Amino acid sequence: MRKLYKHFYSMASSSCGNEIFACILLSFLYVGSLYIWTGSRGRDHPSTIKKRCASVFFMTIISPFFVVYFLNEETREKATLPQLLGIRYDGVILSAILPLLLTVILFLGPIIQNHQNIPLNSTLLIYLQPRYWYNSSQNPIWWRNQVVAPFSEEFTFRACMLPLLLQCLSPMSAIFVAPLFFGIAHLHHAIDRVKLGLPFTTVVIVSFFQFVYTSLFGFYSAFLFLRTGQFLPLFIVHAFCNHMGLPEIRELFNKPEKQRNKLVAFHALGLIAWYLLLFPLTEPSWYSNELYSL
Repeated sequence: MRKLYKHFYSMASSSCGNEIFACILLSFLYVGSLYIWTGSRGRDHPSTIKKRCASVFFMTIISPFFVVYFLNEETREKATLPQLLGIRYDGVILSAILPLLLTVILFLGPIIQNHQNIPLNSTLLIYLQPRYWYNSSQNPIWWRNQVVAPFSEEFTFRACMLPLLLQCLSPMSAIFVAPLFFGIAHLHHAIDRVKLGLPFTTVVIVSFFQFVYTSLFGFYSAFLFLRTGQFLPLFIVHAFCNHMGLPEIRELFNKPEKQRNKLVAFHALGLIAWYLLLFPLTEPSWYSNELYSL
C-alpha cells in the first residue's frame, strides 16, 4: 500500500503535475457545466440542449484562461496565445480541405454502404439545396451534434490541452494522453442511460465502447492538430464524423455474401488509402506549421 501511495505521489509531483491537473480540472468543469441545470427532461429535449449549449459556450470562453495561467515562460516565448490554440490564417484554406478529404477516404466503406440504395450524386445534391440547411438549422439536435459539440470539445480538449501537455510530454506521448481526458469526459452519458432505465450491464458495455471510440478519435484529432497546427480541421472533421456516426458493422455482416465481400473490400480500401495518405496529406509545411512537430 505504501509503495502504491509513493507511486501516485511521484506522478503528482512530477514535471507534468501542473499540466495534468489543469487538464483534469478543465475536463471536470466541462462535464460539470452540463449538469448545473436541474430537471428531469432528457438530453435531447430542446430546453436541455439550449441550456447545455450555453454551458459549453461559457467553457470555450474560460478555457484559454487556463492555458494562459499554466503556460511556462518557454512556451510563452514561442508564439502568441491564438497561435498556440491553432487560430491563424496561414494554411487555413488547405486545413479546411485536406484533413476532411483524408477522413472521407477513411469512411469510404461506410459511405458506399450507406448509399447502396440511394445514388451518391443524389445525396450530394441534397447537401446543395438551401432547404436541407434551413431544416437542419431549425433542429436543436443538429446544432448540438454538428456545431456546438464539435467546436467546444475540440477547442477545450485539443486546442487548449495539447499546448499544456506539450510543455512536459513529447508530441507522441501527448497524442496518446490528451484523448484519455476526452474519453473519460464522455462517460457522463452513462448517467443519461441509467435515467432511461437501461440495465446496468448494458450501461457499462455501451459506456466502455464509447470510451474506446472517443479515445481513438481523440488520437486522430490530436494528430491532426500537431501536424497542421490548426484548430479548424479538428472542428470540421469532428462534425463530419458526428454526421456519419459509427460504422454499421453488424448490418455489414448481415448482407448477402457477394454484397458483403464487396463492402468489406471498400472498407479495407478506405483504411489502407487513409494510412498511406495520413502523413502526405498532413505535411506541416502545407499548413505553414512551424510551431508543432511530429
